[in-house]
Amino acid sequence: MWTRSELKERGKTALHRNYWITVAVTLIVGILTGDFLNSSGNSARTGAENIDSIHSIFDFIPIMWIIGAAIGIITASVIYSIFVGNLFEVGSCRFFEENSEHKARLGLILDGFKNGAYLKNVSTIFFRDLYTFLWTLCLIIPGIVKGYEYKMIPYILAENPEISRERAFEISKQMMDGQKGDAFVLDLSFIGWNILSVITLGIVGILYVNPYQSATWAELYKTNRETAIASGIATREELPGLQKEMDE
Repeated sequence: MWTRSELKERGKTALHRNYWITVAVTLIVGILTGDFLNSSGNSARTGAENIDSIHSIFDFIPIMWIIGAAIGIITASVIYSIFVGNLFEVGSCRFFEENSEHKARLGLILDGFKNGAYLKNVSTIFFRDLYTFLWTLCLIIPGIVKGYEYKMIPYILAENPEISRERAFEISKQMMDGQKGDAFVLDLSFIGWNILSVITLGIVGILYVNPYQSATWAELYKTNRETAIASGIATREELPGLQKEMDE
């Protein structure tokens, strides 16, 4: 069984091994997947300025145009996330898993596009997000639980793009069985760093916290992978680890 201190120490070691490339990967993937933009708010203006701006907009732009533009932006964002952004998440998982063992290449963030299973990756991550959203509609808490249950899916796809969607979900579910609460606490253990990141307008997050947390989660996946193989949940062929990269 893993401990938070052990995973975080290994994650920190992996981060320092390849620091600037790791920071670059986290920043690039965060921007391309939208995570960076979601976590970094723009500076707010005063309430009076905002009201004046809204009045000015409505003076010149019909309400239906605004609604249509908003729908178009949301639709484009969803399409981008499904067919592009989610694939960078898979590539990021591959990078951090590789970087746990040796200095990994920046180009690994494109792995989700190049591994010959683009549509399968798109489909699997899409259904992960869809199921999480639907469970979130059930008073939010079930969505959080399912989110942790599905956490291993992009790592599994990064190792084995040929695996079926059903099998990826099954393995992730069994990997996280009995660990979702501990994984939630693992995330909470970064709260001090996240507060410091907010105070520094995201600078600490970019330069340290985000890559540190990603590296730590890669260590959790590696630990769960070996446990899954040892317990018969999955086979070495299903979860080949670094073997694929080494063979190339």
